[in-house]
Amino acid sequence: MPSGKPIDMYAVQVFVAVAEEGSMSAAAARLGISQSGVSQMIRQLEDALGVVLVNRTTRPLALTPFGIALRNRGAVLSEEIANLKAQVVEAGQGIKPDLRIGLVDSFAATCGPVFTKRLLGKVSQLSIRTGLSPQQGEALLRRDLDLIVTSDALIDANDVVRYRLFSERYLVITPREPRRPVRSVADIRALADALPIVRFNRGSQVGMQIERYLRRIEARAPTRLELDNADALTSMVAEGIGWAVTSPMCLLQGAAHAARVTAHVVDGLGLERSLYLVARRDEYGAFFDDACETARDVIDTAFLPRVRALGLGIESLIETGNRNPHE
Repeated sequence: MPSGKPIDMYAVQVFVAVAEEGSMSAAAARLGISQSGVSQMIRQLEDALGVVLVNRTTRPLALTPFGIALRNRGAVLSEEIANLKAQVVEAGQGIKPDLRIGLVDSFAATCGPVFTKRLLGKVSQLSIRTGLSPQQGEALLRRDLDLIVTSDALIDANDVVRYRLFSERYLVITPREPRRPVRSVADIRALADALPIVRFNRGSQVGMQIERYLRRIEARAPTRLELDNADALTSMVAEGIGWAVTSPMCLLQGAAHAARVTAHVVDGLGLERSLYLVARRDEYGAFFDDACETARDVIDTAFLPRVRALGLGIESLIETGNRNPHE
């Protein structure tokens, strides 16, 4: 029966050496300890797990199915332990940390590859998770992620530092036909009466924001189609299914379909979002500054030129820079 004590990771490393060398004597020579010490550690590990790891009746030594499972996973753990000291020292100095980053979908699709490529040279290991902003914020606060690019500034969290990458005002997109212009809030109300709306998922930051705005301006737009991907949303509008409120970055995410929609910049729309780089306060301080500079450069050199290349005249809706660094 397994004991309630934690597993001794050194014993796991010893077992991995035995599995790799094929004998306890060879493992002992490799590790610089006695053969009896190796045998004792293996027995203690078996007692802790409550299973038999090694078939001691065969020559050469053979692993049981339990031993094979531990060898496969234990080898990975042993390598991570071997690298742990260097990673801890480097992370403490803000150099080449082992980093977990969350990217909101629109940024991941439009800027993610360039941003990731530039970060790879600055970290020892990079893990990236994409998704909706509320999910990314929750993951950061429960320490599942170290840094996020998000439209949720986490204004209620006191233990984070944030940097505004850019702000973008929203626009309206409609099918190419009819070409009736949408220039005012009154035009949006008329559009809602004439054509179905294609909505962003209301569980997303963008979707919730647009939904609140439509209620505020009393645009009666019954829910018929709701999507959680900007590329799919733009394609639906391009097919003539309906109209949508979107942002320049989200429209760029659907660039493959952008030539088949009409973009309308609405006077006095009063609806915008900002994207932030957010991290927990006092963690990765030097790296956070570097990541801010990297992200800002990606916005200037990779994002804005592609928005201009769409030829829809929506680049004026984007404002770059941080109004309040480390706010």
